[in-house]
Amino acid sequence: MSVLIDTPIWPGPRGWLFAHMVSDHSYEELHAFARKLGVPPRAFERDHYDVPEHLHARALELGAEHVSGQDLVLRLRAAGLRRPAPMPPKQQRGTHTQASERPTRPTS
Repeated sequence: MSVLIDTPIWPGPRGWLFAHMVSDHSYEELHAFARKLGVPPRAFERDHYDVPEHLHARALELGAEHVSGQDLVLRLRAAGLRRPAPMPPKQQRGTHTQASERPTRPTS
Protein backbone atom coordinates (compact mmCIF):
# COMPACT_ATOMS: atom_id res chain seq x y z
CA MET A 1 0.00 0.00 0.00
CA SER A 2 1.55 3.26 -1.07
CA VAL A 3 1.28 6.66 -2.64
CA LEU A 4 2.23 6.60 -6.30
CA ILE A 5 3.36 9.44 -8.55
CA ASP A 6 4.10 9.47 -12.27
CA THR A 7 6.44 11.70 -14.25
CA PRO A 8 5.39 15.36 -14.58
CA ILE A 9 4.53 15.50 -18.30
CA TRP A 10 1.04 17.03 -18.23
CA PRO A 11 0.93 20.74 -19.18
CA GLY A 12 -0.87 23.04 -16.80
CA PRO A 13 -1.16 26.65 -15.65
CA ARG A 14 1.85 28.96 -15.61
CA GLY A 15 3.63 26.75 -18.13
CA TRP A 16 4.31 24.14 -15.43
CA LEU A 17 4.24 20.41 -16.00
CA PHE A 18 2.19 18.26 -13.65
CA ALA A 19 2.33 14.68 -12.37
CA HIS A 20 -0.56 12.56 -11.13
CA MET A 21 -0.43 11.33 -7.54
CA VAL A 22 -2.67 8.54 -6.23
CA SER A 23 -2.91 6.00 -3.42
CA ASP A 24 -3.42 2.31 -4.00
CA HIS A 25 -4.72 1.99 -0.43
CA SER A 26 -7.25 4.75 0.31
CA TYR A 27 -8.27 8.32 -0.38
CA GLU A 28 -7.55 9.11 3.27
CA GLU A 29 -3.92 8.08 2.76
CA LEU A 30 -3.76 10.19 -0.40
CA HIS A 31 -5.27 13.30 1.21
CA ALA A 32 -2.97 13.02 4.25
CA PHE A 33 0.08 12.72 1.99
CA ALA A 34 -1.04 15.70 -0.12
CA ARG A 35 -1.41 17.84 3.03
CA LYS A 36 2.09 16.82 4.15
CA LEU A 37 3.43 17.69 0.69
CA GLY A 38 1.66 21.06 0.70
CA VAL A 39 -0.63 20.34 -2.25
CA PRO A 40 -3.92 22.26 -1.86
CA PRO A 41 -7.28 20.40 -1.86
CA ARG A 42 -8.27 22.15 -5.11
CA ALA A 43 -5.58 20.04 -6.87
CA PHE A 44 -7.65 16.89 -6.21
CA GLU A 45 -9.65 15.65 -9.20
CA ARG A 46 -11.88 12.55 -8.85
CA ASP A 47 -9.17 10.06 -7.82
CA HIS A 48 -5.82 11.87 -8.04
CA TYR A 49 -3.91 15.04 -7.27
CA ASP A 50 -2.24 17.11 -9.95
CA VAL A 51 1.22 17.79 -8.52
CA PRO A 52 3.40 20.54 -10.03
CA GLU A 53 6.84 19.53 -11.20
CA HIS A 54 8.60 21.57 -8.49
CA LEU A 55 7.05 19.30 -5.79
CA HIS A 56 7.84 16.00 -7.53
CA ALA A 57 11.24 15.44 -5.88
CA ARG A 58 9.80 16.33 -2.47
CA ALA A 59 7.00 13.78 -2.95
CA LEU A 60 9.66 11.12 -3.58
CA GLU A 61 11.59 12.23 -0.48
CA LEU A 62 8.41 11.85 1.58
CA GLY A 63 7.99 8.28 0.35
CA ALA A 64 5.92 8.38 -2.83
CA GLU A 65 6.79 5.64 -5.29
CA HIS A 66 7.65 6.77 -8.81
CA VAL A 67 5.77 4.69 -11.41
CA SER A 68 4.84 5.04 -15.06
CA GLY A 69 1.47 6.56 -15.92
CA GLN A 70 0.29 3.15 -17.11
CA ASP A 71 1.31 1.43 -13.85
CA LEU A 72 -0.33 4.20 -11.85
CA VAL A 73 -3.69 3.59 -13.56
CA LEU A 74 -3.37 -0.21 -13.37
CA ARG A 75 -2.67 -0.13 -9.63
CA LEU A 76 -5.42 2.42 -9.01
CA ARG A 77 -7.91 0.17 -10.83
CA ALA A 78 -6.67 -2.96 -9.03
CA ALA A 79 -7.27 -1.18 -5.72
CA GLY A 80 -10.83 -0.30 -6.78
CA LEU A 81 -10.13 3.42 -6.39
CA ARG A 82 -10.33 4.52 -10.05
CA ARG A 83 -13.03 7.11 -10.67
CA PRO A 84 -13.14 7.71 -14.43
CA ALA A 85 -14.38 10.98 -15.86
CA PRO A 86 -18.12 10.96 -16.47
CA MET A 87 -19.12 10.10 -20.00
CA PRO A 88 -20.94 12.81 -21.94
CA PRO A 89 -24.68 12.10 -22.25
CA LYS A 90 -25.59 10.07 -25.30
CA GLN A 91 -27.37 11.90 -28.05
CA GLN A 92 -31.12 11.42 -27.72
CA ARG A 93 -32.97 9.43 -30.34
CA GLY A 94 -34.35 11.52 -33.13
CA THR A 95 -31.72 14.23 -32.81
CA HIS A 96 -29.29 12.73 -35.31
CA THR A 97 -28.87 14.78 -38.44
CA GLN A 98 -29.73 12.90 -41.59
CA ALA A 99 -27.03 12.82 -44.26
CA SER A 100 -29.30 14.82 -46.57
CA GLU A 101 -29.64 17.56 -43.90
CA ARG A 102 -25.93 17.96 -43.24
CA PRO A 103 -24.24 21.00 -44.71
CA THR A 104 -22.02 20.23 -47.63
CA ARG A 105 -18.64 21.72 -48.38
CA PRO A 106 -18.56 24.16 -51.24
CA THR A 107 -16.61 22.84 -54.18
CA SER A 108 -13.93 25.00 -55.67
